[in-house]
Amino acid sequence: MAAQTIHRQEKEQFIKLFEKDRIDRFEERLAVLELFLASEHHVTASELGALVRQAGRDLSDGFVLETIELMCRYGFAQANQFDDGQVRYEHRHLGQHHDHLICTKCQRIIEFQEADIERLQLKVAASYGFHMLQHKMELYGICGQCLEQREQILSLDAARPGERLKIVAFGGGSQSKLRLLSMGLRVGDEIEVITNIHQGQVVIALDFKRLVLGKGLAQKIRVETIRSGR
Repeated sequence: MAAQTIHRQEKEQFIKLFEKDRIDRFEERLAVLELFLASEHHVTASELGALVRQAGRDLSDGFVLETIELMCRYGFAQANQFDDGQVRYEHRHLGQHHDHLICTKCQRIIEFQEADIERLQLKVAASYGFHMLQHKMELYGICGQCLEQREQILSLDAARPGERLKIVAFGGGSQSKLRLLSMGLRVGDEIEVITNIHQGQVVIALDFKRLVLGKGLAQKIRVETIRSGR
């Protein structure tokens, strides 16, 4: 079904439900809905408020937030909280479901639908005697655009949590190299970044062991990304 048709139906249902329940400031809330439907990305309440004011409506962020929470309650919007901690809102169209790819570098959110995944989830649930009502899938990684802009070889302190990396070289003097070797790290090792606070320590996994590195030491380890499927 075309997006224009879906949005018209959403607007008609919004008018019917909100008028029936006598929701106050109806015309202003309808204006918020129209701008929300016109936005084709996941928005925060403050971002939607900015769009509302750009359209010439003098409405506060508080009113916009209250309206979008009403839209969630009536099933026109859905709130998501990804790893960046911000609550973002997306359209909730009846009979449609999608999952998300989230780039941990630029925060880009990509929606995708995959019938095989949906069928497999139902099969897994049934194998446990579980009746699945709803689900959400969020896959975190680095999008293609960010990978193209990224250096192939980088220092460990620039890596993202969850990344699988291969150590390609040690920098620094002999003392630093000896310290890294004494920790059990070798060129060619494949590691996973568990946490990276950037201003402090980096925690990595190597052969089911956790190793904690200070920022200075992490800067001396040169790594390359192990791409998915390799």
